[in-house]
Amino acid sequence: MTAEDKPKVVTTRWWWVRHAPVRNDGGNIYGQSDIACDTSDTYVFNAVAKVLPRTAVWYSSNLKRTHQTAEAIWAAGFPRPALMKREADLAEQNLGRWQGMNRAEFIASRPVGTSWFADINEPAPGGESFVDLYNRTRRTIERINNEASGQDIIAVAHGGTIKAAVGLALGGLPEQGLAFDIDNVSVTRLDHFASPERTVWRLPMVNQQPWIADAAHAAMHQPAGPEVKKLA
Repeated sequence: MTAEDKPKVVTTRWWWVRHAPVRNDGGNIYGQSDIACDTSDTYVFNAVAKVLPRTAVWYSSNLKRTHQTAEAIWAAGFPRPALMKREADLAEQNLGRWQGMNRAEFIASRPVGTSWFADINEPAPGGESFVDLYNRTRRTIERINNEASGQDIIAVAHGGTIKAAVGLALGGLPEQGLAFDIDNVSVTRLDHFASPERTVWRLPMVNQQPWIADAAHAAMHQPAGPEVKKLA
């Protein structure tokens, strides 16, 4: 087989960035609540701006904390793109009536060993299940893989969304994505390889934190799962 006879492989690289930390949630679950984030730690954004590819197409969710995070990356010296497409289907899980409940008390009420708010198939009252989030994230990724085939994609999104993307890359196993921490402003890269015969994913890095050597920026990790302590 000559080089010309070999099937062409198209590589599309996803650079997922989780939004900056939310400080004004009152310790409550916020889910799809359109709440602002804290982008004051310029050291963190300078570090992230250095690792992202300059020639990329940008996407975000429809929630303002992702837009504020993108703005902070651009303010750190990253060239502002001409366009950032906003995708509602990249938003965080709709946690329905759980939104506004105290996070620590809610986590303490769940079974020991719970890695998310609920079983992946259990919808929040008036909201979604994690599988619902996974399915809309998967559909959006598949569409964008066609729209931006062969390019670098920077997607500023949410912890749940990125965990869903990791589950997709691990063979379409949404629950496996929940095993990963996704810290605020961390970078997760997932590479998609497509040929006429098959498609595969590779996970070069998950939850990379370019600022991690400096403990002064440890606040980028906000406890959200079992490590949340119940209020006294």
